[in-house]
Amino acid sequence: MKFIHTADWQLGMKAAHVGGAAPRVREERLAAARRVVAVAREHGAEFLLIAGDVFEDNGMERALIQKVADILGGCQVPVYLIPGNHDPFTPGSVWEHPAWKSMEHVHVLREEKPVDIPGGILYPCPVKDKRSRKDPTAWIPSAETGTIRIGLAHGTVEGVPQAEPDHPIPRNAAARAGLDYLALGHWHSMATYPEDGVVRMAYSGTHETTSFGERDSGNVLVVEIAEPGAAPVTTPVRTGGLTWKVVEKDIREPGDLLRVRQYIESQDNPGSTLVDLQLKGLLAAGERGEVARIEEIAASRFLFARVDAAGLRPSPDDASWMAGLPPGILQNVAARLQELSDPRFVGQRPEGASPEVASRALMELYALVPEVSP
Repeated sequence: MKFIHTADWQLGMKAAHVGGAAPRVREERLAAARRVVAVAREHGAEFLLIAGDVFEDNGMERALIQKVADILGGCQVPVYLIPGNHDPFTPGSVWEHPAWKSMEHVHVLREEKPVDIPGGILYPCPVKDKRSRKDPTAWIPSAETGTIRIGLAHGTVEGVPQAEPDHPIPRNAAARAGLDYLALGHWHSMATYPEDGVVRMAYSGTHETTSFGERDSGNVLVVEIAEPGAAPVTTPVRTGGLTWKVVEKDIREPGDLLRVRQYIESQDNPGSTLVDLQLKGLLAAGERGEVARIEEIAASRFLFARVDAAGLRPSPDDASWMAGLPPGILQNVAARLQELSDPRFVGQRPEGASPEVASRALMELYALVPEVSP
């Protein structure tokens, strides 16, 4: 048996967190859906599994639902999918659109009952509520069938940090039910759960990265199982078209910011890259302009760029910061802010005067003085 495991397409997401890049991000998610279908064809998969959250929510435009149905309908092998917590099977959901009835190879699994699939049996666990404390896999019977048994579920494996249980799935769910493989959706980073060295349960992650900080997203899993009881072989295949980079740089000495700029300038395919650049550390007075230059380059070249310099504070060893201020009250204020910006300061702090707030105030003071000086 060979099949594709994917999940969490979140089609129709607004992507407001990336501002003007949102339309491109939305378009790329549809393009990635087409790439998933292409991967199924190129790898000779016998069927395609989608473990929930095809759509961002149940309020999608009908034209988008039809478009997605057409993409999946173009798959040359059967497609089996379940509703997830973003698009649960409820009255008026996206799964009641007539497009699904006309797609011969696309099977929207709305019930908890076994389904015959090429080479085995599938046990779907469709989601019918946005939130639940019930294990969606609990219904799967543990029985000897003499054939390969696959589970398809959407929820949170125990041990994943969360505020409260959210469609909880035990770490031994696959073994408990005697499944050869349990295909999971809900979390956007790829993750596997080996037991006795064998991976029988995994998150494929989203097919196209949705935000900064996701680990190993933008893939599907090609899963191969030789026979009932055999160890599955899982191979990630890239389907994402965009690159999301979190870059953290600690500035400690003159020249570090120049090296950051050179790093930013050297990135490949900036038009398909979203960058979250976080700067922290000590800033020399002579390098203030380098921060602005980095912001300009990032904003002009990348699909999206966010430069956070709030973690920078004027270097206390650089006397030129203070020397540029008029003597008197401004220097006194700057000296006090410099003291408060040091995380090691043990004296009494005014309310709200955290090191981060004091650093930002000090930077703004230094930037403001040249504008008002004669």
